[in-house]
Amino acid sequence: MYQQARCGPLKGMNPRVTLVTFLVVAVSLIYGAFYTERLGYGLALMRTVLDPFLEWYYVLLVAFLLLFMVWLGTGRYKNVRLGSDFEQPEFTFFSWVAMLFAAGTGVGILFWSVAQPILQFQANPFIVDGMSPDAARVAMRLTYFHWGLNGWAIFSFVALVLAYFSYRWKMPLTIRSGLKPLFGKRTDGLLGDAVDVLAVFGTVFGIATTLGLGVQQMNAGLDAVFGLPSSLALQLIVTAVIMSVATVSVVSGVKRGVRLLSEANFWLSIAVVVFMLLFGPTQYLIAITIESTGDYIQNLMGMTFHTNATRDDGWQAEWTVFFWGWWLAWSPFVGMFIARVSRGRTFREFVMGVLLVPTVITIVWIGLFGGTALYHELFGAGGIVAAVEADVATALFATIDAMGLGLLGQGVSAVLVLLIATYLITSANAGTLVINTILAGGDPEPPTAHRILWGGLLGLLTAVLLMAGGLETLQAAVIMAALPFSVVIMLMVVGLLKALHRERYAARTGERAEAPREPWADLDDAGSRPVPVSDDEAHKPH
Repeated sequence: MYQQARCGPLKGMNPRVTLVTFLVVAVSLIYGAFYTERLGYGLALMRTVLDPFLEWYYVLLVAFLLLFMVWLGTGRYKNVRLGSDFEQPEFTFFSWVAMLFAAGTGVGILFWSVAQPILQFQANPFIVDGMSPDAARVAMRLTYFHWGLNGWAIFSFVALVLAYFSYRWKMPLTIRSGLKPLFGKRTDGLLGDAVDVLAVFGTVFGIATTLGLGVQQMNAGLDAVFGLPSSLALQLIVTAVIMSVATVSVVSGVKRGVRLLSEANFWLSIAVVVFMLLFGPTQYLIAITIESTGDYIQNLMGMTFHTNATRDDGWQAEWTVFFWGWWLAWSPFVGMFIARVSRGRTFREFVMGVLLVPTVITIVWIGLFGGTALYHELFGAGGIVAAVEADVATALFATIDAMGLGLLGQGVSAVLVLLIATYLITSANAGTLVINTILAGGDPEPPTAHRILWGGLLGLLTAVLLMAGGLETLQAAVIMAALPFSVVIMLMVVGLLKALHRERYAARTGERAEAPREPWADLDDAGSRPVPVSDDEAHKPH
C-alpha cells in the first residue's frame, strides 16, 4: 500500500491524502452551511464560464474513450486477463452484473428514466415541433445516448485500468497505480498523492450529487404514497436515514453487505420492469423501445461528436455537458468498485460485460418507464408534462398515477420508494468503501472507523448541496468536480498503453495466438526460426 500510517488515529490510511481531502471537504461543508446562497451562486457562475469549453472538450474525451474501449475489447489485447493467466472470476456473472449496475446507474436512472424523455419531448435541437410523435422518438434516442455506451465507456476504462494494474501488476488498488508506467517512483510521492486527492474530490461530490437527486425523488414518492409534502426538512431526514443504513452495510464488507443489497435491488428492479410491461401499454412499449434503439444505434456516431456548434440554445451545456461531467465525476468511484468485483476476467469479457450488459438493461428500463409516460402524453389524459414542469423529481410517480391503477398503483409507488432507498444505500456504501480504499493507499479493506467517518461526511455534504439550491446546484457541483479528474484520465490512457507493451499476444487456453504478419508474406516461412549453419557452409557458393 502507498504510505500507510502504522499508528495513531490515521493508522491504515495515507496521512497526506487523508488530511488534505478531509480539509477540502470540511471547508466545503462549512462554507456551504454558512454561505449557502454564495455557494449556489459561485457554482452557477463557474459553470457559465466553463460551459463553452466543456461543450467540445467533454465530447472529444468521451468519444475517444468509447473507441478506445472497443479496441481494447476486440484488438490484440482482448485475451489479457485481469489477474494471472489462468485465474478465474471471483464472482458469478449474475452477481457481477448486479453489483456494477446497482453502483453505476441505479439511482440516476430511476430519477431520469421518465424526467428526461418528457423534458426532451417538449423541445430539443433535433426536432422542429415538440410534443409530437416524432418528438417522442427523438426524446427516447437522446435519453439512450446520455445513458448508454458513451457513459459506460468512461466507467469501464477507469475500472479496467485499476483492475489491470492491481491484479496483474500486483499494485495497490488506487488511481495513482495507473500512472506508474508514466511517472515511475514519483507516483509514490506528492504527485501520486495529488492524483488520489483529485479522484476522491470528484468521487465525493459525484456521490453527493446523485444522493441529492435520489433523496428529492424519494421525497416525491413519500408524498405520492403517504401524503408527506416535499420539504427540505424531510429530505434531510431521509438523507440521515439512508447514510446510517449505508454505513452499517459498508462496515460489513463487499461480499456480504454490498453484494446482498445489490442482488436484492436487482431482483426488485426486474419485478418492477415486468409490472410495467404487463400493466402498461405493452404493444406500444415494445414497439417504441425497438424503434428508439434502432434510431440510437443509427445516430450514435453523429450524437457522439455533436457539439451544438451551429446553435446557441444552451441545450448542449444543460444536457450533454452535465451528463458527461456526471459520468466522469463518478468514474473513480464506480471504476474502483467495478475493478474490485472484476478480478479474473479477460479484457474481452470485461469490456463486453461492462459496456453492453448495463446498456441493454438501461435501454429496457428507459423504454418501459419513459415509453409509458410518452404514451399517456400522446394518447392518454396526459398531465405528466405539467407535473415535471412543477417538480422534476415527481416524474416517475406522476407516470404511475397516470396509469390509473388505483390501490395497485399505490402499491407499486411504495415498491418504487423502497427501490430508490435500496439504490441510494447501495451507491452510498459502495462510494464510502471506494473513498476509503483510495485514502488507505489502495487497501481494499480500509479501517472501519474511517468508513463510518466518511459515511457521515457524505451525508453532511449531500445535505449542504440540497440546502444550496437543489437540482441546478447539484448539476453545477458535479460538472466542476469532474474537470480536474478528466486530466488524470488522459494520463491513465498513456500509462495503460505503455504497460500493455509488456503483453505480447495474451494466449489463452484453447485459443491459438501468433505474431501478426503481412497478408502477402510467404506462409511457409512465416514464424519459422532460422537454421544455424557452420562457417564453411556459409561461404559455399550457391
